[in-house]
Amino acid sequence: MKTVLSCIQPTGDIHLGNYFGAVANWVKLQNDYHCYFGVVDCHGMTMPYDANKLRTNTWNMACQLLALGVEEENLFIQSLVPEHLQLSWILSCVCSYGELSRMTQFKDKMEQLRSGDKDVLASSGLFIYPVLQAADILIYQADLVPVGKDQEQHLELTRNIAERFNHQFNTDFFKLPAPLMTDVPKLLSTADPAKKMSKSLGERHYINIFGEQDFLIKQIKTAVTDAGGDPSVMSPGVQNLFTILKESGDQSSHDSLKKDFESGTLKYSSLKEATTEALLAFIHPFKEKYKAIQDNQAETTERIIHNSRKIRLKAIETYNQVAEITGIMSPNANPF
Repeated sequence: MKTVLSCIQPTGDIHLGNYFGAVANWVKLQNDYHCYFGVVDCHGMTMPYDANKLRTNTWNMACQLLALGVEEENLFIQSLVPEHLQLSWILSCVCSYGELSRMTQFKDKMEQLRSGDKDVLASSGLFIYPVLQAADILIYQADLVPVGKDQEQHLELTRNIAERFNHQFNTDFFKLPAPLMTDVPKLLSTADPAKKMSKSLGERHYINIFGEQDFLIKQIKTAVTDAGGDPSVMSPGVQNLFTILKESGDQSSHDSLKKDFESGTLKYSSLKEATTEALLAFIHPFKEKYKAIQDNQAETTERIIHNSRKIRLKAIETYNQVAEITGIMSPNANPF
């Protein structure tokens, strides 16, 4: 059985775009692959952050993933597996400065910092974090990594690092992980359909699966629809609502309202009402399971810690072999 690795940063509650873009796919992959799914809290340190909020978000993210169907035995928290960071240093010594300076996400984050607080400096961690991403993948010898278009560059860097490591140390130790491309629906901001659904734009721009119901209802009710163009051409906002309706499982209403649009009789209020009802019904089981998990928070936390330690055994095995290859000591090595 091939190994799949995928991770998510704990930047807050999981929104609908996160779910359909990644987590729903993770749940399906568990049936056919040996999976490792990580909450990568160390990556959350690369931008200005609040320590207490990061810790809270990390535990909430882990619990939400369980509520959404990720199996407990496949889930770990990155900082509970310190070998990720140890391997990252070794890999940084075979990764070139030029490769890191060409990473587009680094440039995007730099622009984000420049447009914000002028007193905030870009950290070296922000520059080098793609190497930690490579370590996240390689420490489990992943065969496949689910990626979107915006992540292909990072996976290519991981492959380059693995290939250079193998060449430099005359070994074939690291596998070259391949992308696992999947068709995922692209959800847009309900407030600005010209942009992707994202937490970075503010709470009006993403649908929080675990948020307040009244706020969700208001979001759909006030969602931008008509772009003022040709009424016979579906605007991005209307298309977005149809996508949410379909992905929420109400194919019948989707098809019926689609016919209304094609005949020019669609009422946006009807589309929004159907989308709201379908979405609320779709996320209800997730919210119920999340509440049950929160009610047993102490027990769930212990299980997540225990499972991270079990997953760590694979990371330790890989790291010890890398230490042997590269000529450094590992904590469990016998120097004699």
